[in-house]
Formats: sequence, C-alpha cells, structure tokens
Amino acid sequence: MPVFVNNLQDKVSIEDGLEELLIAVVDEALRDSGIAGDPEVSLVFVDDEYIADLNRQYRSVEGPTDVLSFALQEGEPMPGGEEEGPMLGDVVISLETATRQAGEYGHSFQRETAYLTVHGVLHLLGFDHGTGPEKQQMREREEAILNRVLPSGGSKT
Repeated sequence: MPVFVNNLQDKVSIEDGLEELLIAVVDEALRDSGIAGDPEVSLVFVDDEYIADLNRQYRSVEGPTDVLSFALQEGEPMPGGEEEGPMLGDVVISLETATRQAGEYGHSFQRETAYLTVHGVLHLLGFDHGTGPEKQQMREREEAILNRVLPSGGSKT
C-alpha cells in the first residue's frame, strides 16, 4: 500500500520514526476497512497558515483546523491506473495544530498525529462522524486501529 509523505512546513520538526508510524497507521486503517489492491494515500504535513487557506477555500471556514481529507474516489471510479491500485486521496495535517492539541489532550505528539492520520484516512474511505451513533462508531474504529498500531496501545496518555 503506497503511502507518500510530503512535508510542506518547517515549523515543527519531524521526529525519527514518525513517518514510519503514520504509514503503519494508514496500512492498518486500510486493512481494517477491507480495502483490497494496493491503494495510494498521500500524507501532507503543513502549518496553520497553509491549512487555514485550504479550510477557507474548500469549507468556507475561517482559521486553521487539524486535518483535512481530499478523497479522489468519490463518485465513479477513475479510468485507468487500476494496475497500481486506486488513488484514495490526500490527508493534510497541520503539525502546528497537532502540537497544540497534544498538549491540550495530555498525550504525545506522536499519538495526536497518529489519531489525525487514521481520522483522515477513514474520511477518505467514506466514513463520516456527523452526530450520534455515526460519531461513536467512527471514534471506536479509530481507537481500535490506534490500539493495534501504537506502542502504548493507543492510550490517550
């Protein structure tokens, strides 16, 4: 499962092993969802200014957010390119926001970026967290995936 990582920011340093962890999170989320073939996912690390521009442009929401997903598999499948597997889309993560949220939630930056990654990948796969049962089901799936991948079992601390 090709996972491409692109760092477009320089405000937060990327720890050794972070990219490998996040690739493992993507792989586990795809396996957990029964995705066959060899789909492509792109992880893009940005700063708050960059993600705020995307948030304004695509969601008409002012200010930065933590993660945005841009699915390429909505609607009809794209012709050709299936030999390599479908291109699922991009998960864009603000590492500045991830740093702040890790402190607010009392867990590591590593766990926060892993959570944002699995959250974004599930959105690429069509999951939505709306309200009520959908939100709870998505949250439970995220935690189950994190529990299988993170060294600490995905606990919040």
